[in-house]
Amino acid sequence: MRNTTINILLSIALALSACNKKLDTTPTQAIDASAALGTGDDVQVALVGAYSALGNRDLYGGRAFLGPDLLGNNTEVTWNGTYQGFTQIYNKAIPVDNGFVTGSWLAGYTAINDINNVLSALDVVTPNNKDRIQGEAKFIRGSVYFDLARLFGKDYNAGDPSTNLAVPIVLTPTSSVTDASKVKRNTVAEVYAQAIADLTDAKAKLPGSNGFYATTYAASAMLARIDLQKGDYANAVAEAALVINSGKYSLMSAYADAFQPLSSPAPVSNTSEDVFAMQVNTSSGYNGFQEFYSANGRGDITINKSFLKEFEAGDDRLQLFYTSGGSTFTGKFDNLYGNVHIIRLAEMYLTRAEGNFRLGTSVGATPLQDINTIRERVKLPDLTLAQLTLTSILHERRLELAFEGFLLYDAKRLKKSIGIFPYDSPKLLYPIPKREIIVNANLVQNEGY
Repeated sequence: MRNTTINILLSIALALSACNKKLDTTPTQAIDASAALGTGDDVQVALVGAYSALGNRDLYGGRAFLGPDLLGNNTEVTWNGTYQGFTQIYNKAIPVDNGFVTGSWLAGYTAINDINNVLSALDVVTPNNKDRIQGEAKFIRGSVYFDLARLFGKDYNAGDPSTNLAVPIVLTPTSSVTDASKVKRNTVAEVYAQAIADLTDAKAKLPGSNGFYATTYAASAMLARIDLQKGDYANAVAEAALVINSGKYSLMSAYADAFQPLSSPAPVSNTSEDVFAMQVNTSSGYNGFQEFYSANGRGDITINKSFLKEFEAGDDRLQLFYTSGGSTFTGKFDNLYGNVHIIRLAEMYLTRAEGNFRLGTSVGATPLQDINTIRERVKLPDLTLAQLTLTSILHERRLELAFEGFLLYDAKRLKKSIGIFPYDSPKLLYPIPKREIIVNANLVQNEGY
């Protein structure tokens, strides 16, 4: 984990904000957190830095979702790349020193430690900014803990979440390697509870509008995702309904437009259905989906014809697939500077539909209305009530959210095997990185590694 000293980029930013004293400063590579976070402006700068850490290529820059999709792949895609680490993930034969696994662990705890630094300095923040900053910080921390728990721990309903191990919970800044080497893994239930507590607090403190930063509705959407993974359908429905009924978001009229396709790649704003997205531009940010899925990138992931056959004739989502060099690719990520879509409104419709159907309720709308909202956007005929089943709802979810990081986690929560591997196989988990086990004897390795 990262030391609490703030990195050189923050040091430079703070130095520039006090340029009248620049001749009096002593050259340094880093400064202590207590000195770096001395004012509310300093804390705001650190929060922006935490968003940058969240957008790391190994985290919400795309790879934290792309890796699980490769691990959860059965017949959907083929990996053709030369990166050994992703080949190992695709083959479900991950060694403890896999670089992409280690990268996601380190990126996650870097973002968490950045946030813990921000939260430790709230006393210097002005009252009118305090709730917003705290809310944004807890949105980031809660989201990262949820995804780390899913990557390194068993699914919430695979065995006993109160005994199954996930990842360490660290809520204060890590000030030394010695501190980092003492932590133990918390249980799946404990990490989920921490994520929910953070996001619930974020939901209460965040505004409804906040530019492209986290909002109260982004927190609700992430809570809906967690609740669905847990099988807490009532709360999943309630949170999804809050987002849908907020009036802040709307589905793009054409499915392709939700993914910012451009013939000439250039930075673009969030779409009307982006509840939360990581920003990418010509000088910062990273879209790991584009890197591997697009023929304009490495083109390492191609789409299998068997998956395309799952779509109905006339489904407008088929228009986003294209052939290049004899292989089929998804066009969702062709724009090099397209933002990384973390939560789209379509997911909320699908979550509400599934939860309401399972519960026999119609909170916000009937399941049939929500599914037909999704189908109408892609030019498919409405389903009738007789045609609506849990299978049809889950199939709509599979096609709508394909290649966006849901494949592994949906298989696990639905208790579906992935090839020869049962949903609760340890081969469908990331191992605790070797480097962490070496420096910290308190960390227990996952079964089978």
